[in-house]
Amino acid sequence: MPTASLNPTASTPAPTYPPGLVLAVDFGGTKVESALVDDSGTLVAGSRFRHPTGRERSASELADAVVSVATSSLQSLPESTSLRGIGIGAAGPIDRERGLVSPVNLPAWRDFPLRETVAAAARELGHDAPAVLRLDGLCITLAENWVGAGRGTGNMMGMIVSTGVGGGVISGSAVVAGFSGNAGHIGQLEVPGFTDVDAPCTLEEIAAGPHTVAWAQARGFEGETGEDLARAYAEKDRIAVAAVTRSGTAIGRAIASVSTLLDLELVVIGGGFSLVTPDLFDIIRTAIDRYSRFEYARRVEVVPTGLDTDGPLIGAAALVYRSI
Repeated sequence: MPTASLNPTASTPAPTYPPGLVLAVDFGGTKVESALVDDSGTLVAGSRFRHPTGRERSASELADAVVSVATSSLQSLPESTSLRGIGIGAAGPIDRERGLVSPVNLPAWRDFPLRETVAAAARELGHDAPAVLRLDGLCITLAENWVGAGRGTGNMMGMIVSTGVGGGVISGSAVVAGFSGNAGHIGQLEVPGFTDVDAPCTLEEIAAGPHTVAWAQARGFEGETGEDLARAYAEKDRIAVAAVTRSGTAIGRAIASVSTLLDLELVVIGGGFSLVTPDLFDIIRTAIDRYSRFEYARRVEVVPTGLDTDGPLIGAAALVYRSI
């Protein structure tokens, strides 16, 4: 099924879940987090746990990290409360039907059964709850649409600009998942004009935090992190300003293309690198206005996340609470 309605009707049957809290899991290139989330989108105090991931980890180490955080969160479930379901957001590509993940930036995992791994950890503690897996960018979009900056918006895209770049789409008040569940991979769009002629280059390779820093370092920047780049930008360092402007322009060009295709009303952007400077959103806006050929595409509003770092977990929980 390519789409799932945010307002299911009798003609669009949706999964049903028992009452209780949801175990939310967010798996990405640098960390895996989990928490219990209630039906208002609030993380339960004391239930949030985190473990590093990373390219250097083996397949078993990554699996152990997932089981560790999920088990810790579940052990904080109050005795009188049931587990309603399990929502998992993961870096892609994913195989929605089989519950498998093959994250681009984690080569140790190819067709790894993430959904079953989390569900099995829950069963070990006596919780036989349904589990659903979706792309992390879609989860961010659901969170913003549910309780964040895009609340109730029927045509929007959520974006993460961090270690990588990802996204998710809601169109006509329906989730756009695509044939395999991978719709929304905006970071893998080709954005021309930023590298040598005919050299392939994706938005992620231009605008993700580590790639932006690497581009600046190749031109003499001596900092090592996105935070270093942010400080240098604030001090009007020439290379830092050029690096941030380059990345923001690429993001704006990609949004212009997606908005032209999908006639978006709103784009909400989160992730660590989106905080590099408030100017980033002005740079993005300028690029959208310059590269959009049609007025309807230029009308898209671009705003920062309304959820800080809670968004990925809230969105994973929304998979259950909103029956996606």
